Amino acid sequence: MFSRKLIKFVAVGATAIAIGGGAYGIVSATASTGSGTATTASSTSAISAQHTPGSGGSNVRSGPAAGGSIGKVTSVSTSGFGLLTSTGQKVTVKETSSTTYEKGTSSASSSAVVKGRTALVLGTTDSTTITATQVIVQPTNMPESSSKVIAFKRGAPSTSKQAGQIPASYKQGTGTIVSGTTANNATKAALAPYPGGIVDRVVKLSNGEYEVHNIGVNWPHHIFVNQDFKVIGAD
Repeated sequence: MFSRKLIKFVAVGATAIAIGGGAYGIVSATASTGSGTATTASSTSAISAQHTPGSGGSNVRSGPAAGGSIGKVTSVSTSGFGLLTSTGQKVTVKETSSTTYEKGTSSASSSAVVKGRTALVLGTTDSTTITATQVIVQPTNMPESSSKVIAFKRGAPSTSKQAGQIPASYKQGTGTIVSGTTANNATKAALAPYPGGIVDRVVKLSNGEYEVHNIGVNWPHHIFVNQDFKVIGAD
């Protein structure tokens, strides 16, 4: 009799734990996707898996988003090409049938992508892979390197400093992710003075300005662009 009651008690307890755990998971998912703020501890491991190794920056949002990068073409294949940024970050670029090309300021084809040339890539970023919507070979007014950017070095602490003006209302993890022309313009603006990393999202802030999130470098991780797509600050 005692054994049967004990077994029943254990079974009920296990069921309660399972239900409680399931409810907790639902609450955590709702909090992270609905509010856009930092995720809870229960979902941290899932989000962390999407960080760029050695980026040193936070990434409180999950899923691919509009972004881009600039660097030297290291290899070319039928499905895309490799890119190496000025700070040593390797980027995989995937091309599709809808990818458009420019060389300088003129329209071009995929044949313009040649090993050794500089390319600015805009598209959907997923960690260190970019599915390109636009490739600009030898872009104008886009430096290949910048002394402002601090490259990632394994074991080195993340650099904490500010440059220029940081929006007073800015709070990390808030805002609305944007795409399309707006994201492309903000990405190009941010990469002009700060090339070397990978932009993995562009967020519109409450004041109408933009935070361009940069990974793969020690600094800067957040580049701020105003409504005229001019860089105003970084941290």
